[in-house]
Amino acid sequence: MTAPVYDDQNVFAKIMRGEIPSHTVYEDEKTLVIMDIMPRGDGHILVIPKAPSRNIFDIAAEDLNAVMATVQKMAHAVIKAFDANGTTIQQFSEPAGGQVVFHTHVHVIPRFDGVKLRPHTGEMADNEVLAANAEKIRAALA
Repeated sequence: MTAPVYDDQNVFAKIMRGEIPSHTVYEDEKTLVIMDIMPRGDGHILVIPKAPSRNIFDIAAEDLNAVMATVQKMAHAVIKAFDANGTTIQQFSEPAGGQVVFHTHVHVIPRFDGVKLRPHTGEMADNEVLAANAEKIRAALA
């Protein structure tokens, strides 16, 4: 499979350039963490590498390592912030794999015993709820 070329007009590239607003939860030299605006569960966040890559097939190993270190940090933070019982970690690559935004990203979703993930409806969450959830996670990181 020959992967298509990275498109720097994707929504996450625009967020990193400040062209689209987002609820930033955490940032370091190599990664950015934002709230998913269509959360499948309370506290659903996205870990994004700052370096451009389309998905698992073209991300540089050092960027993938940085992403996964941040994923682990965020998994601990969402468990603490939401008193969750576990997490679901997801990464989708290419349309056949379920990828919709073509900039590498990893979903971190707090999970609770007996509570199913909400369906991916494409409906955006309430901005105030996203802001409050982002603050809970930032507080758990402090």
